[in-house]
Amino acid sequence: MLLQWNKYAQRLGDKGYRIMESLLLINDPKLNGTAITIELPNEGSKLDFEKEIHGLLGHLKGHLHNHDITIEVIVNESIENKRSFNDQDRYNRLLEINPNIELLRTTFGLDLDA
Repeated sequence: MLLQWNKYAQRLGDKGYRIMESLLLINDPKLNGTAITIELPNEGSKLDFEKEIHGLLGHLKGHLHNHDITIEVIVNESIENKRSFNDQDRYNRLLEINPNIELLRTTFGLDLDA
């Protein structure tokens, strides 16, 4: 389930839907039987997520061959982004977006450790 969840998020990111991609990746959803629970940090995020929930459900139901899947959204104002990024993680993400960054780094002799 998590693999298909992340694939859907990646597909949205590739299409330019960065906000929805970040909402899907803000933390890992929890699976309990056929019910998926995701915690979001605020009510606005929940509203944005719910606008796109039908596309996500269609993707998951089709790829997992299970039409009983449901998604529950919980707003938890106290959660923080659980993914901590170091300089290498940020660089790798930028490199995914624009491979020319490697050329820039090597041309100017830039190093992440400095």
